[in-house]
Amino acid sequence: MKMWLLFSLLVIISFKTCLSEFTWHRRYGHGVSEEDKGFGPIFEEQPINTIYPEESPEGKVSLNCRARASPFPVYKWRMNNGDIDLTSDRYSMVGGNLVINNPDKQKDAGIYYCLASNNYGMVRSTEATLSFGYLDPFPPEERPEVRVKEGKGMVLLCDPPYHFPDDLSYRWLLNEFPVFITMDKRRFVSQTNGNLYIANVEASDKGNYSCFVSSPSITKSVFSKFIPLIPLPERTTKPYPADIVVQFKDVYALMGQNVTLECFALGNPVPDIRWRKVLEPMPSTAEISTSGAVLKIFNIQLEDEGIYECEAENNRGKDKHQARIYVQAFPEWVEHINDTEVDIGSDLYWPCVATGKPIPTIRWLKNGYSYHRGELRLYDVTFENAGMYQCIAENTHGAIYANAELKILALAPTFEMNPMKKKILAAKGGRVIIECKPKAAPKPKFLWSKGTERLVNSSRILIWEDGSLEINNITRSDGGVYTCFVENNKGKANSTGTLVITDPTRIILAPINADITVGENATMQCAASFDPALDLTFVWSFNGYVIDFNKENIHYQRNFMLDSNGELLIRNAQLKHAGRYTCTAQTIVDNSSASADLVVRGPPGPPGGLRIEDVRATSVALTWSRGSDNHSPISKYTIQTKTILSDDWKDAKTAPNVAPSDVGGGGGSNRELTITWAPLSREYHYGNNFGYIVAFKPFDGEEWKKVTVTNPDTGRYVHKDETMRPSTAFQVKVKAFNNKGDGPYSLTAVIHSAQDAPSEAPTAVGVKVLSSSEISVHWEHVVEKIVESYQIRYWASHDKEAAAHRVQVASQEYSARLENLLPDTQYFVEVRACNSAGCGPPSDMIETFTKKAPPSQPPRIISSIRSGSRYIITWDHVVALSNESTVTGYKVLYRPDGQHDGKLYSTHKHSIEVPIPRDGEYVVEVRAHSDGGDGVVSQVRISGASILSPCLLGFLLPALGILVYLEF
Repeated sequence: MKMWLLFSLLVIISFKTCLSEFTWHRRYGHGVSEEDKGFGPIFEEQPINTIYPEESPEGKVSLNCRARASPFPVYKWRMNNGDIDLTSDRYSMVGGNLVINNPDKQKDAGIYYCLASNNYGMVRSTEATLSFGYLDPFPPEERPEVRVKEGKGMVLLCDPPYHFPDDLSYRWLLNEFPVFITMDKRRFVSQTNGNLYIANVEASDKGNYSCFVSSPSITKSVFSKFIPLIPLPERTTKPYPADIVVQFKDVYALMGQNVTLECFALGNPVPDIRWRKVLEPMPSTAEISTSGAVLKIFNIQLEDEGIYECEAENNRGKDKHQARIYVQAFPEWVEHINDTEVDIGSDLYWPCVATGKPIPTIRWLKNGYSYHRGELRLYDVTFENAGMYQCIAENTHGAIYANAELKILALAPTFEMNPMKKKILAAKGGRVIIECKPKAAPKPKFLWSKGTERLVNSSRILIWEDGSLEINNITRSDGGVYTCFVENNKGKANSTGTLVITDPTRIILAPINADITVGENATMQCAASFDPALDLTFVWSFNGYVIDFNKENIHYQRNFMLDSNGELLIRNAQLKHAGRYTCTAQTIVDNSSASADLVVRGPPGPPGGLRIEDVRATSVALTWSRGSDNHSPISKYTIQTKTILSDDWKDAKTAPNVAPSDVGGGGGSNRELTITWAPLSREYHYGNNFGYIVAFKPFDGEEWKKVTVTNPDTGRYVHKDETMRPSTAFQVKVKAFNNKGDGPYSLTAVIHSAQDAPSEAPTAVGVKVLSSSEISVHWEHVVEKIVESYQIRYWASHDKEAAAHRVQVASQEYSARLENLLPDTQYFVEVRACNSAGCGPPSDMIETFTKKAPPSQPPRIISSIRSGSRYIITWDHVVALSNESTVTGYKVLYRPDGQHDGKLYSTHKHSIEVPIPRDGEYVVEVRAHSDGGDGVVSQVRISGASILSPCLLGFLLPALGILVYLEF
């Protein structure tokens, strides 16, 4: 009990502390009915900072304010937070504009803003400062003459008169108007103080000088009395080192501004000036004047902050100066409020986020008055929450305003703006969602009927929370008239549509895997059956990206010679065209997809890491690393050499260093041992008198029998021996030789002398369906010892058996996985035992069906809402088409942006809560899951947690009547 009283006291204290932040004004705002077409004020023109010249002949100044609203707005003006008396003759209003007659600096200088209001609410404009500009004349006193020895540096002071604002520009007159001094490496006019600097004086500098000052803000110029400059001649001018006399100070700049730094040095000879940014490259937008004395950085950015240095140098010495540029930023919106309508009784989170340097603070106005600070959340809204809201982001450099109207909806259900579709199409065997989205507040209750039959949730029918009707496994009998009935405490309404059932779209000729060489053409076939009342289109994608035939017409073309066919032609294929190609046949109702892989083989990439080792009088040993093989095994390396006496590269002569490949054999006639290999092409001979040495022996024998084959193009040798027993195992190997010596032996292969094919068929053959594209086949071995492998033959029911695919596995295997099958397709499977003499009889033929394809449509993410320390991600139901597996749930991957691993969730719902990231951005990936596999991914990025203000919490808890009990 004591703890509860203590908490109540804390809530009351919190409420009083925050009262200044929550000034409630119920004068404006109301609920929105169906006929309500009005809206609150929206600024179209706001006052801006204005400088009024004190000597202006106009005699008045205007501050603009214009807003759009229905009904028309009423305007008020405030100055320095006090109301302006518009009945005074000194003020007048033109529309919403404030006109000040005969402005007076003592009375009218200050901060102004306007208020625009109607019965929907009031908004306050941005603040604008009215200042009075002036530029006094120079004093009338004559200026004394200046005498300087030739070769010495000098400065003529401008000493500008009193002025406002401080945006003067400076030039110097010579002898008469309008002859102005031209700046060069020797003479410089500072735009900071107006002084004229001459690095070393020459006789030609003699004359009368006047400082000419202009104020662009008030369009006025004045000039000083002339200063006589008299150079004193010297027999020999004395050189002296560079001395920087114009120095820049630390600068605070706003991002996007132009920044000017000045640096000028006296010296004889005239010094050269160089600029740099210390320890960093100079900004790309930096420009240096022709004289070198001015560095300008245009559109400065945060990364341009740092220390800048100018260095002046002549042949007598050098001088350096450094100062720092600090770059900060005006507030800028990341996310701001917009006009919003919410149902009465619902909750509202209104995001308002800005960036800047320093980081801006957020405050709120409601109907022109202070309302709240920080994050804004409204709970169980009522009509009193309606009105005009303004979110203000501000830092030391200024403020930005985001204005929006909040309307509270309370109206009877109506389908006037969003009636049900009169005709809804759905494919037989598929899934359809019929939307029912009336405008209503509060949220209505939903009821569905087909004809006169009321519909309730079942294994095939589901009425969603938002009123949508979902029907699965559609049949012809589902066609008909459907009506959605809605009701809330304001009234009732209904809307009707007709569901028409169409034939499903199916791929009947799917693309198959292809293997080609660079420069060749490839064809990907694709044909589909579909409802004749609909139009069919084919879409091809490559590695998940849709092919644009207008942009990619050099390599990708459609075959328009075939009707109702989506065949893809790939011409002059390059390495980049290798990958997965997906054909999607689609109508406005459904679609079907099938994929195949294209392998493009090409020449290998260059070797790397070449090293020379073991250097001798007439030979060296070389080592290197492999290059990319581009899907074709690297079979040889060509070594070229040249001497310092010649620029011609020549192939080096060596003993053969490539072993013959594909050594094998076996089979043939009785009492024969057939040995085969792949002959080496001419470029691998590396010398004359090329041939092969074939070595073989019984598997358990000790002595190798060797035979020389002198024909360099042959790849076969048959050894006959009447004493040889059938099916005897032999070890065989082959190497090449030339007049330089022998090459390496190939890998040792085990082959058998001639034998008979197996006479038994495998038994206990079975099939397990794994997914839409994979099945597993298993069997029991035959008892014969002469089996070397097993062959699995399989074909789709719509294909001929002669076109069956074959998979060969080792004799030790009891099962095999068949991949890249068509989804939702009947297949026939049989298994045979094989050896080098052939395959035996087939097993019993097995019939099986693959599962339907996984969902082809990604989940459509419809919202990503922050709630406390969590994000709530919501997505639409994924519609499984007639040829796709039913959605059994969803997989959600929560990972840091830029990484592939993260936390994986599984859910049967259509929303999930994930933690708000503490650092950086996170990606949430959502995909549907089915028996046929995982569907296509949708993703959304989330970042940055916001914490509810303790002040706001302290105010809202008692206001909402929430009982909090703390126990210790």
